[in-house]
Parts: sequence; C-alpha cells; structure tokens
Amino acid sequence: MNRIIILIISIAFFMAGCATNQSQRTNETPPIDRISDAELSRILLKPSGALSLDEIVKMSKEHIAAEQIIEKIKASNSYYDLTPSQSQQLNKQGVDIKVLDYIYESREAALKNNIAEEINKRERAKKNAEKQLDRERNFSPYPYGYGGYPYWGSQFYWGPSIYYRHRR
Repeated sequence: MNRIIILIISIAFFMAGCATNQSQRTNETPPIDRISDAELSRILLKPSGALSLDEIVKMSKEHIAAEQIIEKIKASNSYYDLTPSQSQQLNKQGVDIKVLDYIYESREAALKNNIAEEINKRERAKKNAEKQLDRERNFSPYPYGYGGYPYWGSQFYWGPSIYYRHRR
C-alpha cells in the first residue's frame, strides 16, 4: 500500500515538473528587430511628382477624364503624400474623387511593397546567417569521421565508410 502511494506521489511530481518546464519554454519571446529612424526614412516613400499637383488641377479644369489623368500619373510614376485637408482642397479645385482615390491607393500599395521588400531582405539575411552558423557547427576536422579511418568500425575492417560527414 505504501509503495502505491509513493508511486502515485512520484508520478504526480514528475508530471508537475514536466508541465512547469514546458510552460517556461512557451513564455520565451524572441527578440524584436527594431527599425531605426534612418532606416524608416529610407523605407518610406518620398513624394516624387514628375507630374505636379498644379498640373493635375489644370487638367481637371480642362475637363480631361479622370481615367486619362490617372494614366498620366501612372506613366510619370508619381507619388504624392497628401493630407486629408490637401485632398479636400484639391477636390474643391475640381480634381475628381477617382483621381484622389488612386493617388492614395497607389501610395499605400507602394509603401506596403517597400516594407515587404525590407522584411524579405532581413529574412534572407537571417537565413543566410543561420546557414553559415549551421555550417560552422557541423564542421568536422575529420574527413572520414571520428579517428580518421575511412572504413567501417576500425582500421582492420575493409569496406567503405558510411560515417563520412556531409559538408554543405
């Protein structure tokens, strides 16, 4: 009877120890790569307008269709950083809502693409560093395994070795 109680208590302690150890592993958070202000300013788009906002207003006043204005903006590869008040002011000057929506959506899409490129670049660098670290960890100074014998088991057995460590 005493042995059963001791066995049950030891199993309970063992299970509690496993649960405690597992919860400690899951609470670990990986470090976060922060972006500095200089990197953020490099990633963010700078307004570049080969086609100025005044030209867009002028085309709108000349009653050029919104689709044609959008095509000219696409062709000139222009990005504008408009605040809501600037968008309102342009609308009051006669710029169509479709054009203002395109300006906003194209800027947002370009920002997302730039950020995605930066994330992909960082992940590629991280994978390359991990591969290099893995190569350094798995490096073996013995080309034929432990002891340098190119045969199974020992130097007295004749046959090809299967212990040759693969180098990447």
